[in-house]
Amino acid sequence: MYGFKEVDVQGLEDIKANSGCMLIDVRTDAEVSRGGIEGAVHIPLHLLPLKAQDLPQDQPVVFYCQSGGRSAQACAFVASKGISEVYNLQGGIMGWIRSGKPLSSI
Repeated sequence: MYGFKEVDVQGLEDIKANSGCMLIDVRTDAEVSRGGIEGAVHIPLHLLPLKAQDLPQDQPVVFYCQSGGRSAQACAFVASKGISEVYNLQGGIMGWIRSGKPLSSI
């Protein structure tokens, strides 16, 4: 419906292991300072329209935020620009933490 898929923490791990992906954190600077997912690139949601043309067309793009709402907006926006393999991390960074996964500096 919106041109993107939802992925859970295990699904993200599978994508990273199998095909690789660009993982994008759309949270604010203050939120990111508390930690993120290793390997993620920080592009605050409000800057995404300026950076969308730089996203890869040849690999999956996975967005996350605090709980999944803002990253869903990011996914819908990027999918509307023609990027086909777009994923939203279900539950955002909170889902990641609940799964027992570590945080790192990004």
